[in-house]
Amino acid sequence: MQKSKENIKKLTMTAMLCALAYIALVIGRVPVVLFLKYDPKDVIITLGGLIWGPMTSFVVSVIVSVIEMVTVSDTGFIGLVMNIISTCSFACTAALIYKKKRTLSGAVIALLVGSIAMTAVMILWNYLVTPLYMHVPRETVKELLIPAFLPFNLLKAGLNAGFTFLLYRPVISALRKTGYVAESENSGKKKVPVGMLIAAGLLVITCVLFVLSLKGII
Repeated sequence: MQKSKENIKKLTMTAMLCALAYIALVIGRVPVVLFLKYDPKDVIITLGGLIWGPMTSFVVSVIVSVIEMVTVSDTGFIGLVMNIISTCSFACTAALIYKKKRTLSGAVIALLVGSIAMTAVMILWNYLVTPLYMHVPRETVKELLIPAFLPFNLLKAGLNAGFTFLLYRPVISALRKTGYVAESENSGKKKVPVGMLIAAGLLVITCVLFVLSLKGII
């Protein structure tokens, strides 16, 4: 009976994560450069992975990417594959590391490594797959890797990491109050240093200002 309740609870949370990630995708999608767009769905998916493990991030990523493909995306199957790879390289990597080291330093390391992993992986996959999508020679895409794809992925990683770090504590505190996450012995005892919160906030602000400058808004 207890196991059945836990399964229902996990299924409910997975469905809620999918819904929230899709809403974030639809209302938060911002064109940045070329055909590349940023949306905050990875933040929701990463939060789910940090709380419930990397498999949650993977499942939600696949479901949301499929829904995106058949509703709002115009990139077809190629876009589906690239979305899943991009999200999982960040969210699953961060969730896997944090699962092994559930501390503040572990969270910082997890988000940093996730950012590096996503940037490196997407540079490779952009080089391999983007020529098929853009219908251009691979040499053309190669010339865009440093001036376009690298800054975009660093920007995306910075926003994902900053938002995730800022939201994790209030989200998990709310989930503990509602009973969706069990209380731990250290719940509420360790506070995140204000300096780290400020640093995460500045990272987000810097990335947002960079996007606004690219769009010619400021």
